[in-house]
Amino acid sequence: QVQLVESGGGLVQPGGSLRLSCAASGFRFSYYGMNWVRQAPGKGLEWVSGINSGGSNTSYADSVKDRFTISRDNDNHMLYLQMNSLKPNDTAVYYCESPLSRGQGTQVIVSS
Repeated sequence: QVQLVESGGGLVQPGGSLRLSCAASGFRFSYYGMNWVRQAPGKGLEWVSGINSGGSNTSYADSVKDRFTISRDNDNHMLYLQMNSLKPNDTAVYYCESPLSRGQGTQVIVSS
């Protein structure tokens, strides 16, 4: 059974940092590119960042470029999103996504 479980969200002040994690199981994690997507309150899903299967190529939405860093650990079936210089409009539920499934999400709130 494909499973993606996100963690690491929370409440943070503007300018702060968070590291999101996603534990993957039930599929050959190292075979697939992975993405982080987010959904802000009252809005649709927004793609945030992607990484190829080997971890050598990454891409970012313009809104998070130079602030967020995606990475993966294929040995441990983990996906990460390091988020720095957080802004209030980064507030959203963040989801880990594979071509097969999407997790339940972790809430990030950026507020003073």
